[in-house]
Amino acid sequence: MKASIIGTTGYGGVELLRILHQHPEFDIHSIHSTSSEDPIWKEYPHLFPVMNGKLQPIDLDEISAKADVVFLATPSGASSILAEKLMEKDIKIIDLSGDLRLEPDSYEKWYKKRAGDPSIIKQAVYGLSEWNENEIQTARLIANPGCYPTATLLGLGPIVKEGLVDMGSIIVDAKSGVSGAGRGFARTSSYAEANENLRVYKMNEHQHIPEIEKQLQIWNEDTRPISFTTHLLPITRGIMATCYAQLQSELETKNILELYHDTYSGKPFVHILPENHFPAVKEVAASNYCNIGLHADQRTGRITIISVIDNLMKGAAGQAVQNANIMFGMNEDTGLNFVPIYP
Repeated sequence: MKASIIGTTGYGGVELLRILHQHPEFDIHSIHSTSSEDPIWKEYPHLFPVMNGKLQPIDLDEISAKADVVFLATPSGASSILAEKLMEKDIKIIDLSGDLRLEPDSYEKWYKKRAGDPSIIKQAVYGLSEWNENEIQTARLIANPGCYPTATLLGLGPIVKEGLVDMGSIIVDAKSGVSGAGRGFARTSSYAEANENLRVYKMNEHQHIPEIEKQLQIWNEDTRPISFTTHLLPITRGIMATCYAQLQSELETKNILELYHDTYSGKPFVHILPENHFPAVKEVAASNYCNIGLHADQRTGRITIISVIDNLMKGAAGQAVQNANIMFGMNEDTGLNFVPIYP
């Protein structure tokens, strides 16, 4: 099957290249960018001489005529326009931006951009692979989840769906490496500012907050606004979401771990750690894994859940390919069995 990538020069796009280059079923048919028509290795020298493909202009008629699936790794505000035009074609679409994840009013409030066509947004299936597999199988258009929501929702999902916590007590302390800010220059993510530093950003206004709350509401109608704070780590890649919530009744850690094992049984990319073991971001680097550890504190009655992912893999390109696998009837881990890099 043939895949095209639009927006190849960003970090999400180049991770798609890395995955699809060795995928046994998908071939990279074409790569596209509005910023360059050079060979891709001139943007990313590490690809020389592995890939000599030339960046091409965006011709949606040609892409849809020759490819089976197109990945949109374009900035928010651009993807919805492309998705609307591509929905008129015979091609499947996976959007890595935030354009299709929220209702128009919510999108415009949090992203400060004009929303796309509401009828197109309504057709998009939210691509949280482990939870929405049935809908993904029959979808034409996937809204790939954000990186913070992926880590947070995979961590909170089982206890929220089972109604085990007070839905007004959820607090998420989330931290990301600097690649989450993208490839463009920003002062706070420059080496001099980020190295040996730790800072809070987008306090109570991160655009992923409504995305998380939307899915929590689907799982549990008692959902209330969450406290969600993001921090910038002085590392290149990785996310750690530490989630806190008040338990509705006394529960032991081992019982909650059993729930998590049952929930994610058969899900190859979610690993539940043994009791009293907790994950670190380096343990999932360059992989599509999500590692989860948790502890129920008998003294406070609160549960703490630690969820780690690679923001560019499970938080973006890896999950996008996982969703493509599901859409085309393959095993969801096809071409994604990367062992994490360590150290």
